[in-house]
Amino acid sequence: MSGRIRRLAEGTINRIAAGEVVERPASAVKELVENAIDAGARNVDITIAGGGMTLIRIADDGIGMNADELTLAVERHATSKLPRDAQGTDDLMAIATLGFRGEALPSIGSIARLTITSRAKGASEAFAITVEGGVVTAPRPAPFEGHAPHGTIVEVRDLFYATPARLKFLKSERAETAAVIEIVKRLALARADVGFRLATDDRTVVKAAAEPGDLFDGRLRRLSTILSADFAENALPVDVARDGVKLTGYAGLPTYARGTAAQQFLFVNGRPVRDKLLVGAVRGAYADVLARDRHPVVALFLDLPAHDVDVNVHPAKTEVRFRDAALIRGLIVSALKAAIHAGGTRTSTTVATSTLGRLAPTQTYAFAEARPSPGLLREAAALYEPPQRGFIDAPPLARPLDQTQPANDRFPLGVARGQLHNTYIVAQTGDGIVIVDQHAAHERLMLDRMQRAIAAKGIERQALLIPEVVDLDGPSVDRLTSRASELAELGLILEQFGTDAILVREVPALLKGGDIKGLIQDLADEIAEYGATLSLKERLDEICSTMACHSAVRAGRSLTLEEMNALLREMEQTPLSGQCNHGRPTYVELKLADVERLFGRR
Repeated sequence: MSGRIRRLAEGTINRIAAGEVVERPASAVKELVENAIDAGARNVDITIAGGGMTLIRIADDGIGMNADELTLAVERHATSKLPRDAQGTDDLMAIATLGFRGEALPSIGSIARLTITSRAKGASEAFAITVEGGVVTAPRPAPFEGHAPHGTIVEVRDLFYATPARLKFLKSERAETAAVIEIVKRLALARADVGFRLATDDRTVVKAAAEPGDLFDGRLRRLSTILSADFAENALPVDVARDGVKLTGYAGLPTYARGTAAQQFLFVNGRPVRDKLLVGAVRGAYADVLARDRHPVVALFLDLPAHDVDVNVHPAKTEVRFRDAALIRGLIVSALKAAIHAGGTRTSTTVATSTLGRLAPTQTYAFAEARPSPGLLREAAALYEPPQRGFIDAPPLARPLDQTQPANDRFPLGVARGQLHNTYIVAQTGDGIVIVDQHAAHERLMLDRMQRAIAAKGIERQALLIPEVVDLDGPSVDRLTSRASELAELGLILEQFGTDAILVREVPALLKGGDIKGLIQDLADEIAEYGATLSLKERLDEICSTMACHSAVRAGRSLTLEEMNALLREMEQTPLSGQCNHGRPTYVELKLADVERLFGRR
């Protein structure tokens, strides 16, 4: 090491930039597709081979470029996307495009064989430019083979050939292909007004036509295309605005949850992001209705003034910073909670579909005798119990009958007809059958009662005989003390004790005797990670859930018809009664038409 300062070579600078911007083939696809969208494309055609390592080809019908613009496009920090303010200065806080750094094309050209062919809108001639390992050729006239009269075709071959060491860090071809598919899906969800097609190895894996008309409806159609038709059937609309910030999109029912957060699609001003604040807000909104190891399916679109969000905090532009983070978090949590409550007693349609799949006969049975033997008849008679008196005609008692309405409107969950294994209530609706897990349903009702009581009276606090001192680092102490008023509302009274400790004076009565030190440490970590205090509320909810579980009607208990119908009526009037405290369904509904298909009647 000489210790003397020197300028890096231009090729070295470009390869360093490529390492930040282009981590893998999917990163290159993302940058190139975003360029196409920013150029006004209404259709983007993507082709990859070898997981994107051998070939990436992006064709669009945007405004295109002339020869001079092609030359500028492959220079570092040359861009058409960064606006200027009133003084003529580049305004980094008013970015309304997906890209703006001007690094993607020269970075890709420094590590691959890059060819760009483009015809500007209204031009009669197309031009091409080539960059190989950072070496740029002059633009030349070239044939244009796009699907539109104008646009741009970008071909990237042999990605990372100029930096072979980088190839060792890539995953298998199959894994890299999967990453490209995921990127394209997120971009397709971000822009329902743009058509996308992704082909790999002569197979089309993503195809979504541009959705015309209303943006809100178009997004739902695009979500159905990219995710599945199931999502549209189990999605709750979100459409709220506050202080210049607008949140739209769709949130899945709690019973439509997944084992990972991979199906959470979050967008800020049309940009796909994976932001900790947004992820934490989604988690907090579903905390009451999902177990910690389950994750909701959501597609949320946040739109706010460009000056209120900084998208220039990460080279890959996947993280953002908000000027008013508390406003954003509060808006997301309240909007999602409102949508979930508006879902009422709804439960996922996939529950019924799965049930029908399990009920469908898998083999044909042939009986040796045309009629049961006398021995079998005697065994059946011994097991048979006559029905209770009034079994069929017993009316629900919790709500008066209204003869002017059809049965399915009066009682969405039907009228109880019996109990199976002292655990499951069978009810008849106007057009089907409902099977209710009595313990799970009553558990949700009990939790709702407890939460309403806490909301009305507040959380009871227990003063500690000897205040607990918890040692932490300085930043953690600052984070906790800044949230002291929020924690006080949840029953936790604390104050700063020196520079590196927290003094806990009171705790929620429900947590008396718990691990106070562990709770404080978890809270400090979560504020740092998500910008929110989730642990305390989750622990309180967990205790309430446990108490509800123990006080609920147990499986195995025999219920009268009056008790069954009273439970059904209360479920109909209780928000979120379609799932238990852990996100599992409390009932399954089978339509009569589906049951008839099982028996070959349809």
